[in-house]
Amino acid sequence: MTCSQKALNMTQNPIEVRSPLEGYDIQCDTLIIGAGACGLVATLAAHEKGQSVLVVERDVIPRGSTALSAGLIPAAGTKFQHEAGITDSPEIFAADIQHKAKNENDQAIVDLLAENAGKVIEWLAEAHGLAFSVVTDFDYPGHSHRRMHGLPTRSGAELIDALRTACETAEIDIICERHAQHLYFDGHKITGASVMGPDGQSETIACQKLILACNGFGGNRALVAQHMPDIHDALWFGHDGNQGEAIDWASGLDAQLKHLGAYQGHGNVARPHGILITWAVITEGGIQVNSAGHRFWNEAQGYSEAARAVLSQPDGQAFAIFDARIAAIARQFEDFKRAEEVGAIKTADTLEGLAECLGLPSEALAHTVHALPCGQQDQFGRIFGDKQLTAPFCGVKVTGALFHTQGGLAINTRAQVVRKDGSAIENLYAGGGAACGVSGRQDSGYLSGNGLLAAVVLGKVAGSAPFTP
Repeated sequence: MTCSQKALNMTQNPIEVRSPLEGYDIQCDTLIIGAGACGLVATLAAHEKGQSVLVVERDVIPRGSTALSAGLIPAAGTKFQHEAGITDSPEIFAADIQHKAKNENDQAIVDLLAENAGKVIEWLAEAHGLAFSVVTDFDYPGHSHRRMHGLPTRSGAELIDALRTACETAEIDIICERHAQHLYFDGHKITGASVMGPDGQSETIACQKLILACNGFGGNRALVAQHMPDIHDALWFGHDGNQGEAIDWASGLDAQLKHLGAYQGHGNVARPHGILITWAVITEGGIQVNSAGHRFWNEAQGYSEAARAVLSQPDGQAFAIFDARIAAIARQFEDFKRAEEVGAIKTADTLEGLAECLGLPSEALAHTVHALPCGQQDQFGRIFGDKQLTAPFCGVKVTGALFHTQGGLAINTRAQVVRKDGSAIENLYAGGGAACGVSGRQDSGYLSGNGLLAAVVLGKVAGSAPFTP
């Protein structure tokens, strides 16, 4: 089926909430819409509770936004931190989340995520063999401790593949190329959903519990323009399946929507290659300059804010400047190694040589780098460490991008979807991008790893929840 045929089918069969049916084609205990990190963690948790589980995924194979990320999950007080000699706690973690978001989050949800992240990571490691370790050689903006946990390649593709393998080992059904359309709702409980297959035909599924793990709405340009116009023209670096079904369903469910202007951007995507360049190249002492060779902001604020900062520069682009020492740290990420392989990363023995490679004015770039104040605060408010950038020098042309949205359905501490009157829909749950995250009301509230934090914790909470037949 062509894209135009799929679009026609979607027009003829709009996504909506409908009254319950007399009968359904398929039945299961727990139906999960979406097979990203949230959906697959929910799947494993529900299966562990003895529930019959069916997962529907719109793609040919489960990938989603998770596969496009670095696959890092922040968690505090874990055995992995302990083994690395890091002392941390959920309370400190929660305070970091709220500080970054200027206390715009629901404290109860922040506490839920901070208190359970470590438990989920240890459960995935012990019960399902995911080989987590802590990133110990650089700091992420906003985190007071080193608490980012990832798999060996520090890649979201490895994370989603490991979760899918765990589901396959447990013999759980994941049905791909099925796009969820309608939810069936009696005003109190969800009774089922319908999904459309690649042939345009629909089938209905009855369930006792429904988990929305279908991510956000970053791929829907109309919704992005409506709710976050300042990032509308940015490169879309998320998954095209993020079309905002949860937003569409909210009206028919009388569900609350919160913080629809919140999102995670990133200001360090290689241009034109479209490869994510880890923010470690900045946190370890690197900088960003514009096409005139000048710095233009405090890069220490974070990579989400960097998207707008970079897009505000001429041609919506900037250049990340670092050195070989920093490149060695960044090389633990598969994306960075791929960027090197395709020639996105330029290296030279002198700043003049690097400037020539990048098309920058050499005198301006050299002046900018030599003016960096070791161990002091600069005019933008950034405090630099005591390591000066030294030859050989590295650089890459970058642009700003939208990665995923952070607003969505309001939930309670059981991950249940909440109505406008504050009551919960008892058997409807949401997590990941379908639910409102903990990044406050805009991009600057995003703390590194917030997306996967909400995905795995809310997935575990929702999947573990019991239901009444």
